[in-house]
Amino acid sequence: MKMAAEILENLFDSTFAEIRQAREIFAPQLQLLETGTIISVATGIAKVSGLPGVGSDELVMFPGGVLGVAFNVDANEIGVVLFGDYSHLHAGDEVQRTGRVMDVGVGKGLLGRVIDPLGRPLDGNGPVAVSRRLPIERPAAAIMDRAPVTEPLQTGLKVIDALIPVGRGQRELILGDRQTGKTTIAIDTIINQRDKDVLCVYCSIGQRGSAIAKALATLQQKGAMEYTVLVVTEGNDPPGLSYIAPYAATSIAEFFMEAGRDVLIVYDDLTHHARAYRELSLLLRRPPGREAFPGDIFYIHSRLLERATHLRQELGGGSLTALPIIETEAQNISAYIPTNLISITDGQIYLSPALFELGVLPAVDVGKSVSRVGGKAQRAAYRAVAGDLKLAYAQFEELETFSRFGARLDEATRSIIEHGKRIRFCLKQPESEPLSMPTQIAVLLALTAGLFDSVPFDKIKDAEHAVQEAAANIPAEVRARLDSAGKMSNEDRESILFIARESCVRFQRAAGSASKRDD
Repeated sequence: MKMAAEILENLFDSTFAEIRQAREIFAPQLQLLETGTIISVATGIAKVSGLPGVGSDELVMFPGGVLGVAFNVDANEIGVVLFGDYSHLHAGDEVQRTGRVMDVGVGKGLLGRVIDPLGRPLDGNGPVAVSRRLPIERPAAAIMDRAPVTEPLQTGLKVIDALIPVGRGQRELILGDRQTGKTTIAIDTIINQRDKDVLCVYCSIGQRGSAIAKALATLQQKGAMEYTVLVVTEGNDPPGLSYIAPYAATSIAEFFMEAGRDVLIVYDDLTHHARAYRELSLLLRRPPGREAFPGDIFYIHSRLLERATHLRQELGGGSLTALPIIETEAQNISAYIPTNLISITDGQIYLSPALFELGVLPAVDVGKSVSRVGGKAQRAAYRAVAGDLKLAYAQFEELETFSRFGARLDEATRSIIEHGKRIRFCLKQPESEPLSMPTQIAVLLALTAGLFDSVPFDKIKDAEHAVQEAAANIPAEVRARLDSAGKMSNEDRESILFIARESCVRFQRAAGSASKRDD
């Protein structure tokens, strides 16, 4: 009996040893999956039951590889926002937890590529090379991790760089009615970053395919795609993709910022983003508020734009500059979403339909536009000319209204109006033709010095073009001082004015006809 017991014990030990060995081999392949069931599917959302452990913003997997994110987490069901084609999903289909939040691939391999918010390529150039993945929802940098905005972000547009400057790390809102040139300003700013060591992320939210194709073609033509990433959703994409697009684009931009690079991100536009979020919220039975938007609409935009910042040198010194775009209706900047974003951002660039109809492009309304931070980062050369320019332009706009009544005007008033007309004309700029800083300074100095006042109105364009060409002759040491943080000396000012005066003298009127009024 004793021998039989020993044999039996040895048999059990060997058997258990084999079982333990087999379990160790197959343990990594064993997973505990939590599955649920679809209750209903609607436009861009699904109601799911049977996932008691799911967390807010967790990714869930549907049949066919469709992804969704848990939006509403209630006691008996969860509301899921769907990404991708969900037409094949039906009630009763199985749903699985993934145990991770929504993330996106980041890395230098994204430069020059066109992707969707899930990181899938849309340009037909093969798979996207990424170095790692980051959550699309990330906390903004802490206050103590931020540095002051001290460096300008040149847009290449005279009216903005001189009168409404933008700094690296700033959030500057671009707003205006439809078809007033909001996207054009953003695209021109991206084009102007060539050779300025600034990377760009252009996020198109719910735009028409033709508008996206036009923006892409312009960037490719100007050689801007080599330092730009396009994150794209079209108008016919699910609203869930439009909702996550700006967050995914910001995580991509933050990867470069945390590596010590200066980054510009454009959100085009947050009107479509707000509407996509409203659509999802109403489908998920969230209570509507003002203009049927849910009460947390302010929060979704504030937590997005708070991620734009300038980091301390100890953290790399990178910066993320945000240019959100918003569409107004009938020039109503006091509507719900525009006022929300005006209060979140550090200033706004307002585009006027009236100026657009007059052919003043870019149609920037200087009186309603402001930059609350960029002036501290503006180069001293601009500050030397911008103050006089803005005052003269404001006087002109006020007097222009009275002059339309046909009242008799004294010589001084006529002089202010004629000078203002030339300021408005010289602030116009063709699309996709940003100007360098020395060129802008030369034109603006010529304006403030009154060199164009004696030029006939029909010759101003030629005179300005001559000044722009002559700006290439500005000495290299003067150019270097213009781009530095120091003040522009009187010698530098006189040397630039001499070049400008020599270039436009042939367009000026003779002394005897200088008093004649322009048409």
